[in-house]
Amino acid sequence: MAGRLVMGDLRVQEVLGSDGRRAVTIMNADGSVHAAAEGFLRDCAGGTDRTYGYLLVDHLRWLEFEGLVPETVRLQDLRRYMGAVGAEFRGPYGGAWRVGKRPYGQSSLETAAACLKAFYRHQGGRGVNPQLAEEFKGVRLPTKADRRRAFLGHTLRELPTNPLRPAGTVRRHPKMPPDGARRELVKAGGSARDRMVVTWLADGGFRIGELCGLHLADLHLREGAACGECRTAHVHICHRETNPNRSRAKTKHPWRVEAETVRGGAIRRVSPAMIHTYFEYVTVEYPRDTTHGMLLVQLHGPRRGEPWAPAAARGMLRRAGLRSELGRINPHAFRHAFASAVLDASGGNTVVARDAGGWASAATVDEIYGHVDVHDPVFSAALSAVWEQRP
Repeated sequence: MAGRLVMGDLRVQEVLGSDGRRAVTIMNADGSVHAAAEGFLRDCAGGTDRTYGYLLVDHLRWLEFEGLVPETVRLQDLRRYMGAVGAEFRGPYGGAWRVGKRPYGQSSLETAAACLKAFYRHQGGRGVNPQLAEEFKGVRLPTKADRRRAFLGHTLRELPTNPLRPAGTVRRHPKMPPDGARRELVKAGGSARDRMVVTWLADGGFRIGELCGLHLADLHLREGAACGECRTAHVHICHRETNPNRSRAKTKHPWRVEAETVRGGAIRRVSPAMIHTYFEYVTVEYPRDTTHGMLLVQLHGPRRGEPWAPAAARGMLRRAGLRSELGRINPHAFRHAFASAVLDASGGNTVVARDAGGWASAATVDEIYGHVDVHDPVFSAALSAVWEQRP
């Protein structure tokens, strides 16, 4: 079973396997499979293949436009492509290469660079354009930040480099939800499910894909749960490729089911308010005839009882924000606010914030959220002490 997603002459094709897993490939205009892309995407991990599929189809379309092919393209051409998709000025294409769409941002450019490096190294391993593949084998000395991120970072001697990766930029302080957003959204919530979503985003720091991908079996909302991995109430965030609503947790920690109990995954503690909203939702609104076992479901219409997709959750928050005159609400803003609140409460302990929100490293937390509040009394006192020393 497949779903067609058209993007010019080439298209991304989503394929549903017999085991429920979803994969993507790239099709030519005549309906045949793009052989090079198919072999590469098949080797990518679940979730990564979809992201790389959309980035790669843009690149392959550009190659056709330029009269180039993967077998002969050069590194200089790839650098020109990276400039084309990231250009914010009017250039030879009248703008960025992605006609009618915004240029890639910093994060998308970094992912595109990783995709192209992996694709052409994969091609080189098959004997196609080996000269280009060799140019992606460069290494560099590790920085202090690299050593902090890596396990046993003090032993690092060299790291692979990517000649297509754009120069790093300082990440701005992330956008937070408006003041009082949680209170107003809970009041505007039309159902117990909606109130639960707002509460869990605010108190748990969940990504929206993690929240929509939860199963009832993942929730251990009492002390001394059978898993024995956390004494207090918690949930297990498990990466699943077969969720019917296509939601996936970003982290891929190993997990298993033993004696009908979920173990492993990323463990996230829950607040009393989260437990309260869960029981309100389950006892009042959760359909009793569901069999898929997922936590968030449709409550109305012909699809009542089916799993609730992340896009539907985003739409609910957007509409609730407009009704409450808060503007457009992005669910990830609550994750930013959660991280900042944990940092403040822990005295700036990035390790605590990392574990509370499930970030890959404390360095990531420090880079994004490690900014002092300009209204903080300590900050103000420090400035006053400096200013008093001025003549």
